[in-house]
Amino acid sequence: MTLSLDDALADAVGTAPAKSLDRAFGMKTVGDLLAHYPRRYAKRGDLTPILELPVGETATIVAEVRRVQARPMRQRRGTLLEVVIGDGVGEMSLTFFGQAWREKELQPGRRGVFSGKVGEYRGALQFSHPDYQLFDDEDEARESAESYAERPLPLYPATGKTPTWQIQKLIGAVLDDLGDVPDPLPADLRSAQRLLPARKALLLVHRPETEADVRAARRTLRMHEALVMQTALLQQRLSVRALAATSRPAAPGGLLERFDDAMPFELTPDQRDVGARIASDLEAEVPMNRLVQGEVGSGKTLVALRAMLQVAESGGQAALIAPTEVLAAQHLRSIAKMLGPDLSAELMPTLLTGQMSAPERRRAALRVAAGQARIVVGTHALLSDKTTFADLGLVVVDEQHRFGVEQRETLRAKGSNPHVLVLTATPIPRTVAMTVFGDLDVSTIRTMPKGRAGIETFVAPIAEKPGWFGRVWERAAEEVAKGHQVFVVCAAIDTDQETPQKEPGETDEIPDDGEERGPRFGVVQVADTLSRHESTKDLRVAPLHGRMPGEEKDRIMTSFARGEIDMIVATTVIEVGVDVPNASTMIILDADRFGVSQLHQLRGRVGRGGVPGLCLLVTEALPLTPARERVEAVAATLDGFELAEVDLELRGEGDVLGDAQSGARSSLRLLRVIKDAPLIQQARDIAQDILDDDPTLEGHPDLSALISARVTTEERAALRKN
Repeated sequence: MTLSLDDALADAVGTAPAKSLDRAFGMKTVGDLLAHYPRRYAKRGDLTPILELPVGETATIVAEVRRVQARPMRQRRGTLLEVVIGDGVGEMSLTFFGQAWREKELQPGRRGVFSGKVGEYRGALQFSHPDYQLFDDEDEARESAESYAERPLPLYPATGKTPTWQIQKLIGAVLDDLGDVPDPLPADLRSAQRLLPARKALLLVHRPETEADVRAARRTLRMHEALVMQTALLQQRLSVRALAATSRPAAPGGLLERFDDAMPFELTPDQRDVGARIASDLEAEVPMNRLVQGEVGSGKTLVALRAMLQVAESGGQAALIAPTEVLAAQHLRSIAKMLGPDLSAELMPTLLTGQMSAPERRRAALRVAAGQARIVVGTHALLSDKTTFADLGLVVVDEQHRFGVEQRETLRAKGSNPHVLVLTATPIPRTVAMTVFGDLDVSTIRTMPKGRAGIETFVAPIAEKPGWFGRVWERAAEEVAKGHQVFVVCAAIDTDQETPQKEPGETDEIPDDGEERGPRFGVVQVADTLSRHESTKDLRVAPLHGRMPGEEKDRIMTSFARGEIDMIVATTVIEVGVDVPNASTMIILDADRFGVSQLHQLRGRVGRGGVPGLCLLVTEALPLTPARERVEAVAATLDGFELAEVDLELRGEGDVLGDAQSGARSSLRLLRVIKDAPLIQQARDIAQDILDDDPTLEGHPDLSALISARVTTEERAALRKN
């Protein structure tokens, strides 16, 4: 039977193996199995350094059997078989209970691949009940020992129930029957790039004869991934630009000009440049699709408001959608304040959220439907079927990573191809922007408005200097005594629970450092401690977290903004956009539990007015660990764009795409954003050339088929994000 990549896995390998592969890795088709590339390659002639194996982790090694001993078990019937394997320097033992028959095959001198969880017994390393596969002596006899020993041996991402050699065996069976494979690259381009045909690349990545085979196969497959993703992104960009949008030019003496004339300060150079680009986009008859990234406090909201005014001049409406009720209300207040009484009366900025009373919501919805409210600010309530717009011309999405793809699409569908502006305070490295947001035009605001007092950041390493913990709270009390306010951020709500609960929708941004301890400090525990601590017991302290009812959260944040609370102890619910100019201090507990960009976002909540900011990063992470490096990197600079690059370096070759846009990750197996940046750019240029000549890909059926197969439904939704 000849197999294609689209064939069901059960038809190719049988029902039981297909079920276990689906359970372990979510594989459904032959293509899914063949895209499960080796994690690394060993050589049969190389022995893995046993002394470097990490205790407590699952490892796969190549080693040689040294000694075998069978003896009766003391406590129960049966035999204990102990096998010692070695690499010429170190040794470790394998133990098997009641399996004396293994002594016949595990003979001294035999080599093989051994896999299991590394344990320790009486100071010596051991695998308990490992899986293993011995190298076949007949194979060695058939070919020269030298070439056999040098041939790369694929080791696959595996699980306890589906070991690497079982995956290798199933892949081998599929490769034997594999028919033609779609090739995204036309023959002339493949030849010019010195890449392999697709089928050969798959054969060599799984069955290489030499290391050169591995390199050639992986380079080809990385280009395929890059080309498929870039073509899909550019297709999305083309499809948006094929839509007709209403041109929204600014009129001389109109709303925008009146607003600019009344502004009490000058725009920064970046605000002017980005504003001019947006103004030009809004005049076009195709929908704007622009991402504006800028530091916390760089004035993105002002840029968005000027775009809203330009749209309002032609009677159009602008909807600003925020991730939380608190932020929506805050945006409305700051917009009304910036507009002043006259423009506010004309434009009627209106708040529409789910927590308004029914009569309030009805009144607001009527103003929106009638077109009286030309600026509408809200949360997901803007998406309800009951909310209709008279003429929705611009959608502004604040902090898009907090807002789902489908929700943004629903809002967009309420207008006639409205222009879209996405704001983010999370700086995006160029390579990620190109890979994930390739269908958006990206603008950057780097210059900060004048009059900011700045922020000082310090690391408090309480594992080495426990006395500093008390000093943190003394320092907080000193700031309150000066009339300022303090944020305290925890990585968990309640650490007394077995599993500390994250905020709804929150994902772990930090890489796994191999540490299993959970967060030390929870909101509940810290608020209780501060109520009794000598330095803080007389302060007005309030907890805030995602499990509280919305009304209570809003009440606490409003009280804090009014200065009625001295210190707020919160989870990352305060990360995005909360603006309290009088807050001078940000204390982040378990700082090593957060990612670089998240720490930088949190720090940006203070130092926003004329009050100098102070950020204390409290950590128990030890020096030179990756967790400590992250914290120290944030303390070393206030430049979010520099930190975004540092973050990529610290994570190494981990695939950061999932953080930037959930859903844009699964089809990228080999492609690495940092290392492969030149390849991604090259793929983008090739994709652009292909689409210039063949926008519908009719002449490139293989590329079209691969986009359909590899770019999943979720990813297509992610690509339609704006």
